[in-house]
Amino acid sequence: QVQLVESGGGLVQAGGALRLSCTTSESILSFNAMGWYRQVPGKQRESVAVITNGDITNYVDSVKGRFTISRDNAKNTVYLQMNSLKPEDTAVYYCNGHRTAPWPHDYWGQGTQVTVSS
Repeated sequence: QVQLVESGGGLVQAGGALRLSCTTSESILSFNAMGWYRQVPGKQRESVAVITNGDITNYVDSVKGRFTISRDNAKNTVYLQMNSLKPEDTAVYYCNGHRTAPWPHDYWGQGTQVTVSS
């Protein structure tokens, strides 16, 4: 069974930085794309950043210029570097692995809490 294990969440003051990590139990190259999503209570989960196997990246507008997604294929790990954090970045962050074959399927980590105090 595929597992995605996140780490790196925590409590930080506004303006601070955190780096999230997500390690996959299978080769990260077996996923067509990896991403980070976040969710706050009462709201839908939203895509924060995505990186494809071709290293194409995409970010939600609210984090552009502050967050950077990257991957280390040798370590089967995807990262989310979060700088200049704001209280509105507070959420549970989930790692996502997306495959398109043999059918479209998403795999999720357990989530890690990020809290930004003002």
